[in-house]
Amino acid sequence: MTTITIDANGLILGRLASIVATRLLNGETIAIINAERTVVSGSKVTTIREYKEMVDKGSTESGPYFPRRADHIVKRTIRGMLPHKRMRGRDALSRLRVYMGTPAELSASGAETIPEASITRLGTSRYIELGELGKKLGS
Repeated sequence: MTTITIDANGLILGRLASIVATRLLNGETIAIINAERTVVSGSKVTTIREYKEMVDKGSTESGPYFPRRADHIVKRTIRGMLPHKRMRGRDALSRLRVYMGTPAELSASGAETIPEASITRLGTSRYIELGELGKKLGS
């Protein structure tokens, strides 16, 4: 089975996640590269505050665990758009790989982009990259 590589550089997180979740449910195997360059739209201060609240809410021992690293945030966001408690959703999630940067076995030249999720849709400079967000959260 072939793996579809998606370059997340300059893609909006929510739009990327919804498109990838649909494709995973349709049976595709997907690898996302450059997860740290995915963007979250909105004010930097507000976004950092909201993510900090989610991270501080739980702990690794009990309560909801929310990741700090960019690749884990992308995977968690996609998981939220899948029926991950059912067999169909678990199978779909197992076909997903998310990487920070570009690993040696995957080439960035053959990676596809998703124009529907492009940052050019925003029309504003109010966004934050997940790499920067992860540093603010303490990853």
